[in-house]
Amino acid sequence: MDSTDLIRIGTCSWKYDSWEGLVYSAGQGSNYLEQYSRQYSTVEVDQWFWSLFKSDMPVLPRADVVREYAASVPPGFLFSIKVPNSITLTHHYSKGKNATLVPNPHFLSTGLMARFLQTLEPLGDHIGPLMFQFEYLNKMKMGSLHRFLELFEVFRQGLPEGYRYCVEIRNPNWLRGEYFDYLAEHRLGHVFLQGYYMPPIFGVYWKFREKLADPVVIRLHGSERKAMEERTGNAWNSIIEPKDNELPEVARMVGDLKDKQHQIFINVNNHYEGSAPRTIEKLKAKLS
Repeated sequence: MDSTDLIRIGTCSWKYDSWEGLVYSAGQGSNYLEQYSRQYSTVEVDQWFWSLFKSDMPVLPRADVVREYAASVPPGFLFSIKVPNSITLTHHYSKGKNATLVPNPHFLSTGLMARFLQTLEPLGDHIGPLMFQFEYLNKMKMGSLHRFLELFEVFRQGLPEGYRYCVEIRNPNWLRGEYFDYLAEHRLGHVFLQGYYMPPIFGVYWKFREKLADPVVIRLHGSERKAMEERTGNAWNSIIEPKDNELPEVARMVGDLKDKQHQIFINVNNHYEGSAPRTIEKLKAKLS
């Protein structure tokens, strides 16, 4: 398999006016995705994740939007898609540590997942990794990793074949053998999240590199979103917080994955260094 088929590097979302001159040309019209897809082979879709609000009726992708996205990209382009949080939240979001937990009736619902996949059908061959992003699950929400895997296994058995499923967990102490053994056994990809309060992905990778299934997703997100937004003024065209100590480690990790013939998706967020396109330029130079 050619290395260009193994490694795909893109950004988290694409709707940023401040990328004019980096990704978009002035006077080229308003279809940013069409211009974006001329430069990158993948993008992460975050907007459909936000689906569980006050109502018990989850919000799913609109058919016209899905068709528009499919029509905007060339053959071979792949979307990394975050599965709606109406499926991955154990409880509704709550404010305050002492707030009453309200169970989410759609948690790990195979019926809702089937409806979601049906909305994605117009994307056809453009569907890449489908990522289940779970929040940090305290003892009140989930008793243990073992219990989580029991529940997820029931859900997994109801998932249709033909898709690439990946799991992102945000409980650092769950990143251990039992978890990676489960993913490998059922050919589920792991999502490496670099940022927030998660441990650096590099130590986790080198410890469990022999237990990874495809695809492997690396999400470079950075730590403090609000602080970065204040520093950039939401203009995402310059490196504000260089991660020059981390990017060589990312490149080393990706090189090892490529040697093992893994399918790799690298999704870069503006909040990582201040400008995802400029971070990608730096990373590509280290991978060349």
